[in-house]
Amino acid sequence: MRARSLTLIAALLLSGCAVSTSTTPAAVREAPPTEVGHGAASPAAQPALVSSAKGMVSAADPRAAAAGAEMLRQGGSAADAALATLLALTVVEPQSSGIGGGGFLVYDDGDGSPETYDGRETAPAAANETWFFVNGKPLDFPEVIPGGRSVGVPGNVRLMALAHRNQGRLAWAKLFEPAIRLARDGFAVTPRFREMLANNKETAGYTATGRALLYQADGTPKPVGTIIRNPELASFLEQLARKGPDHFYSGQNAAAIASAVSTARTNPAPMTVGDVIAYEAKQRPPVCGEYRGHRICGMGPPSSGGTTVFAILKQLERFPLGQLGPASPQSWHLIADSMRLAFADRNRYLADPDFISVPTTGLFDAGYLAQRSALISPDRALASAEAGTPPGAPRLAEGLTPEVISTSHFVAVDQWGEVASLTSTIESSFGSGLMVNGYYLNNELTDFSLVPNVDSVWVANRVQAGKRPRSSMAPTIVYGPEGKVRLAVGAAGGPTIIAQVAKAIIAMVDWNMTAQQALAAPVIYAPGDTVFLERGTALEAMAPALRAYGHKVGLRAPSFKANAIERVDGRWVGAADPRSEGAAVSE
Repeated sequence: MRARSLTLIAALLLSGCAVSTSTTPAAVREAPPTEVGHGAASPAAQPALVSSAKGMVSAADPRAAAAGAEMLRQGGSAADAALATLLALTVVEPQSSGIGGGGFLVYDDGDGSPETYDGRETAPAAANETWFFVNGKPLDFPEVIPGGRSVGVPGNVRLMALAHRNQGRLAWAKLFEPAIRLARDGFAVTPRFREMLANNKETAGYTATGRALLYQADGTPKPVGTIIRNPELASFLEQLARKGPDHFYSGQNAAAIASAVSTARTNPAPMTVGDVIAYEAKQRPPVCGEYRGHRICGMGPPSSGGTTVFAILKQLERFPLGQLGPASPQSWHLIADSMRLAFADRNRYLADPDFISVPTTGLFDAGYLAQRSALISPDRALASAEAGTPPGAPRLAEGLTPEVISTSHFVAVDQWGEVASLTSTIESSFGSGLMVNGYYLNNELTDFSLVPNVDSVWVANRVQAGKRPRSSMAPTIVYGPEGKVRLAVGAAGGPTIIAQVAKAIIAMVDWNMTAQQALAAPVIYAPGDTVFLERGTALEAMAPALRAYGHKVGLRAPSFKANAIERVDGRWVGAADPRSEGAAVSE
């Protein structure tokens, strides 16, 4: 384990982040903390570190991580493990991700050349710029989430098929076995899951199926420890395993998706079987850049994660963050202003590149990022953070795009050195609330801007037929100076994903933390002119100092949930956010 400075240890203790150093074959928690956004984990809930010379999975639920590790033990690749984890999360973490949603995968097959897979949902053919308008005005954001209008055509199963075809080693049907067992035999309600049920009954219990599955007769959530069995989902997964991915996008399932959306009691919207049949997952070019001798590779548009994480980092490269350390308010001031600038560009330019000329190359341009960095003062906060004009940028307006906290990230590595970093989502907790064949449908279209133009200037992320909404998901692989994978990381939590991933990389590269310490370290989130500090951590104590720099400061609950695996001395070491129920499980 790397040496740690006294300053670093003090900062971690102040933030309530104790780190265990045991190397047991599976991560174990004494008491699961609450779901992302609903409280922080105590130091006692810190996971034991898991180390392996072969393979490993880190995920937001230990049962899903175990599903992925099962594939590794049977000779599967990192892709096989990640896809089995996604399927298991459909069962045990239905509030966050699953086959009713979409995702992004960054994959390295061991040669140092990452590939990226786009399984983002698409708007139906009937969608247009005023999709969320009623009587000539946009609906309020909470109104558009439940029901049909928010649902995009799910992309995860097509993503699975494409990644499995290119990177899989096991048979397609084999990937489904753990998820089918969990759905058929049941899984226990955890404290986190019960709290999610209590706080999200409008969507979790939107349908009679959801209410019967997850709630008692009196309408209260099923108690902690109750075994939930989902035979309808088990049956569908068995069919999908046997018949292949086309079964999801045709026949009864496609008709059920279209019908659920079109006949929803709230916000019914036109979606056809043809919309479902037409869905395609895509391979996209990765976005990669250098930061302090490390190559940072992530997902490009329609995700905003890769470009924004890299901009935050590169704009900070001229500052001595390593010397300043995590206990310095100046470090966090600099991070905040870099984040504000990067988010301003994200909010204006990022969208589906099949519909919008996204200036991705310009957003990575060294000269442009140097200009943006020059706006950051070591002594004073920016008065305001405005979008710049990167090379190749079209004239666009910033739209109204609220985002919510949910999603799930997981990482898998295998005995051949292949690495999968996959983020999957159904958007809000329990998505749109609509259920089909035992799984929840997403509300991903609410990631579009609710308004299509501002002062007669088009918004890049406006709704259009067949378009993929902008995402904050940021699955990332970091290569060390020698060119080998050092870290695979990602997070859940809407736009805070970007802040969590950037913070984790800074903590490891600049502050010499382990991956576990980096995930546990407090989060600063600055998407605009207010800088949000994680409540109950060392950052909260820095609020007066940050205000003295000129920042407008707010506090937010620890709505964070990240997972990672790092390479240390020839072994893989798992990491899971102590604010979640996440765990790493070795092969």
